[in-house]
Amino acid sequence: MAKTDPADRQPHFFSAQVDEARRFYLDLAPGHRGHLAVACGGLEHCAPEYRIDRKTFPFFSVEFVARGRGELKLGRRRHALSPGTVFAYGPGIAQRIVTDPAEPLVKYFVDFSGRDALPLLRRCGIPPGALTQTSAPSELLAIFDDLVRTGQGGSAFARPICALLVELLLHRIAETARPAEEIAPPAFATYERCRRHLQTYFLRLAGVADAARECHVDPAYLCRLFRRFDRQTPYGFLMRAKMQFAAERLRAPGIMVKEVAAEVGFSDPFQFSRAFKGVYGLSPKDFIARRLR
Repeated sequence: MAKTDPADRQPHFFSAQVDEARRFYLDLAPGHRGHLAVACGGLEHCAPEYRIDRKTFPFFSVEFVARGRGELKLGRRRHALSPGTVFAYGPGIAQRIVTDPAEPLVKYFVDFSGRDALPLLRRCGIPPGALTQTSAPSELLAIFDDLVRTGQGGSAFARPICALLVELLLHRIAETARPAEEIAPPAFATYERCRRHLQTYFLRLAGVADAARECHVDPAYLCRLFRRFDRQTPYGFLMRAKMQFAAERLRAPGIMVKEVAAEVGFSDPFQFSRAFKGVYGLSPKDFIARRLR
């Protein structure tokens, strides 16, 4: 069954043509006089019929394509959408976004306003109407995930934290932006396929050799792909995924370290402890002790 937000909570500019969505709403009144204020944001799994066609927009908006393909028209310019594409629009900019029904878009977005919004977008090289390609999609994905989690959390600090995350996001876009022609589509597509495989099957993968074999690429080539597009090694990506899972499991009452070690593929609890400390800076036992305080 499709999961999305109730229709009565959706701003009028949101499309209902989504199969699943995680959205948050902080302040939907345009015309903020503050420095930077986040209105809303989220993650959308577009339905095959997804189509946006607007003449303008009340906020400045940045969107990031995580998966899928589609077509975009900003003003009079047409663009192809693919994983890693980032684009911006705002008041006075017409937008048409259409998904490829065979590969529906999965995309993040954040809408914001304030007197610093436009200067910040320009300073970071993505003014309204611009499109670029990021060389480090996982870094943007992590920031967007933090935005959605913070926005949905309902904390009294959600607004200032989300504003800071938008500033971080825009500077990270500026740092990782590359002309589309510099990111070879076949290589980027292979990287995306391998990264998704690691993210999905990290529990059963023992190392880079296993990952490369299941992805049908050479281990050295897999490492080059990650250095080029992710700024980390595939082993580091794999260990971080394993340790994030382990950290969640260690929160369970009465759990034993050796049990969690086995679940993430370590036969030696000592090696597991070293790997866990390498990611979190403390041993699994210390992690459990802090949880129990």
